[in-house]
Amino acid sequence: MKGIFEGRRLVIATKHQKEQVLRPLLEEGLKVKVFVPENLDTDLLGTFSGEVQRKEDPLSTARKKCELAMEMTGCDLAIASEGSFGSHPEAFFLPANEEWLVFLDHKKGLEIYARHLSMETNFGGMEFQSLEELTAFSQKVLFPSHGLILRPGAERIDELVKGITDQKSLEECAAFLLKKYGKGYVETDMRAFLNPTRMKVIAETAAKLLEKIQCCCPSCSSPGFAVTAMVAGLPCEWCGTLTRSPLAYEKTCSHCSFTERILHPHDKSTEDPMYCDRCNP
Repeated sequence: MKGIFEGRRLVIATKHQKEQVLRPLLEEGLKVKVFVPENLDTDLLGTFSGEVQRKEDPLSTARKKCELAMEMTGCDLAIASEGSFGSHPEAFFLPANEEWLVFLDHKKGLEIYARHLSMETNFGGMEFQSLEELTAFSQKVLFPSHGLILRPGAERIDELVKGITDQKSLEECAAFLLKKYGKGYVETDMRAFLNPTRMKVIAETAAKLLEKIQCCCPSCSSPGFAVTAMVAGLPCEWCGTLTRSPLAYEKTCSHCSFTERILHPHDKSTEDPMYCDRCNP
């Protein structure tokens, strides 16, 4: 992979200062020259606060961000991220942050992406009817280091105030809503530059992406040779029944389609009976 990216310009498609965590990782890991375009409005593809609904899935949206930045700057190397927030797919009672990072290289015809799901997030929102309720929520979600949004109701996009990062502004906006409506709705501002916890998750996603980029195909040497499928069927240690645990991982090259199977990826040939549907139904 040496020399493929070294010295090339790479555009980060962001308006929310994600370069703060991406720039040092990319410049160190790929030896590229990172820059951010001026006046790139990624909010046109969707906003967390609902003024613009995201029309496509996160991966497609991140890809479009890259394309917009490339078209605007003429750069052939780009990276963009897209985040989603909600209930964890397995632990439904806990919030989660899912981040996608897409890396496009038009010169080499490469698209490499990484997904990271983290339960480390302050994501939340609630209706409040007093300053006391609002204060209790704000303390729980790490305000003022993490920004807040106030609005008349959970689905309202009128009279919406984003980017609140000081107590005076918070109380003034809340007082207006309480006087006019007798209540208000507060939620976390999930834009990266106002949410250090999300910035950390983006950095973790970038580390996964770099690891993927730096793994090259044994057949054609293209970057991005990574796990694309899990093959279940690790046998139970007690009864031999095939479990849902991974027996093997498969890596596939997106460029030449070369596939490699990695048997027993977790260095074990049998599974603990606690994960067996027969021994522990």
